Amino acid sequence: MALASDFNPGTCPMGNIPLVMNLASIMMGLSPEQSIACATINGAHALRRAHEVGSLEPGKLADCLLCACEDYRHLTYRFGVNLIDTVIKRGKIIFQRKP
Repeated sequence: MALASDFNPGTCPMGNIPLVMNLASIMMGLSPEQSIACATINGAHALRRAHEVGSLEPGKLADCLLCACEDYRHLTYRFGVNLIDTVIKRGKIIFQRKP
């Protein structure tokens, strides 16, 4: 199973992936670990791109988020709060929250 939002005004005018992950936890009973996997590696598999993205492994593009939270479970528990501290795309920092 993959979690995503098609983020368009016709069917889903919301692009908040942590909210999607939270809803999957609440409405579908997924654990935080399961919702993270569904939003990352499973989503990459759904797009047939798991060989290059979706997880942090040697040889894959270094696309990742660094979040300002004490525990990975906060990604689904603290929806509505922007926890993103740093965005790394292809190994380069493209966004970093100012202290």
